[in-house]
Formats: sequence, structure tokens, C-alpha cells
Amino acid sequence: MTRFHRTWGGLLALGLATIVPNRATAADEQWVSLFDGTTLSGWTKAGNEDSKWEVKDGTIVGSGRSSMLYSPKTYKNFKFRTELKINDHGNSGVYFRSPTAKGDFSTGYEAQVDSTHRDPIRTGSLYTFIHVFEQLVPPDTWFTYEIEVVTKDFRGHVVPHIKVSINGKLLYEFLDHNDTWKEGYFAFQQHDPGSRVEIRKIEVLELP
Repeated sequence: MTRFHRTWGGLLALGLATIVPNRATAADEQWVSLFDGTTLSGWTKAGNEDSKWEVKDGTIVGSGRSSMLYSPKTYKNFKFRTELKINDHGNSGVYFRSPTAKGDFSTGYEAQVDSTHRDPIRTGSLYTFIHVFEQLVPPDTWFTYEIEVVTKDFRGHVVPHIKVSINGKLLYEFLDHNDTWKEGYFAFQQHDPGSRVEIRKIEVLELP
């Protein structure tokens, strides 16, 4: 059983829960791709100048020293999905509601991407909020990260409800009672020189 380290807020649905992957609906037509498959048009790099974000064979590749790659616009409520993989001993992250595009690792929610890095906090974690220490995805393996965020009422308090899924399986729903990050960019992290993250799909469905 995955061990969760819980800090700064409420957590619903402890443990790993299996759900049926979403079937195609009319809502699928509203999904918007944020990556055209050939360029980084609209995306912004911030961080060390000698880091690299480039497109190779239809895939975004991040390498080199620490930096971030930010989406063209900000989002508040949404469904987000991306297909990516991390190398052996690599470390990355999928950020959302990151308020500024300045390369700061400490701003915004981070869904961890880490299979075998020396940092024991693995893929599936919501960094500093919920920590997963079990390896859910092997290194050098494509997987789908799905994140749903909606700020709504819970027992008289309006708070972000954050669902995190991997390959169609819901890991947890987290209620951030501190309302830490209210709106912001999506971003991908390039953590250190030994890391290499690859991304081949980035899609978002904005919600009311």
C-alpha cells in the first residue's frame, strides 16, 4: 500500500482507487491541445540559460540545468492531461496554477515526476502536500498524468478540489483548505543536469 505524507490541508479518498477510464463524450470536443507537435510556440522558458527545451520527432525534450517551461496562458478550473516519461534517476514535475512564469520551483502546485531519483518522493505525489513513496511508473516509460482542479464549496468553505490520476487510475482527491494557489500557468520542470523529461501530449479542458 502506498504511504501518503499529508500536510497543509484535507485529503479525501485515502489510498489508491481504481476508476474506469473516461469514455468519449461531447465534452471531449472541448479539449484543447497546447502542443502542436513541431514547435514550442506560445511556451516560455525560464531558469538557467544553459538548460534546453526542444522538439525532437514530435516530442518536447527537457535537459540540462534547472529550468521551467510555461504554458501560453493561465488557468483556474480545468481537466488537464499529458503524456510524458522520465529517464532513470531523472526528476521533473508537472506544475499547475503557477502564478508567475519566472522559473521558481516553489510557486504553484507540483505533480511530481520521479521514478528513481535520489529524492524518494515519487510520481503521483502532490509535492509538499501528499507524498507517494512507491514507484507507480518505471523510468523510461510513457504514462498519462491527469489532473482535475475545481475550486468549489465543501461544508461552507470554498476550496480547491484536486484529483490526480495516472493511466486512468484515480490516486486521490485532495482538498486544499488553505487555498494555496488560486490560478496560474501549467509548467514542466527540468530539475537537474542528470534529468531528461520527454512530453508528447498536452491537453486541457477548461471548466466553469
